[in-house]
Amino acid sequence: MDAVLHALGASRRRDILRIVRRRERSAGDIHRALGDLTFGAVSQHLGVLERAGLVTARRDGRSRLYQTRPAGLGPLKEWLESMWDDALASLKQLAESDETRAAKGRRGRGEKR
Repeated sequence: MDAVLHALGASRRRDILRIVRRRERSAGDIHRALGDLTFGAVSQHLGVLERAGLVTARRDGRSRLYQTRPAGLGPLKEWLESMWDDALASLKQLAESDETRAAKGRRGRGEKR
């Protein structure tokens, strides 16, 4: 997951993922879509994304076509969901303890539950 987080840490790599999300694109297409990045920089970013498992590349003649690999985000998705589940469990526990304290306070003032 460290490689995925590293890869997603650069805004240009996130831009590249958006470009190749819907269909395969060549490095040249990606370079033209980004405009202000050198072809070499695009190639380096694609290499990081590929090593992280976020894009796949296939040969088409002399070109390589890149496309997102949705399964590459699986470990990140699982980690985020576990963090969310932990946060929800903590929130539930806090809400229940607040309710318990409130009920005790009502009983202490002579109110019935």
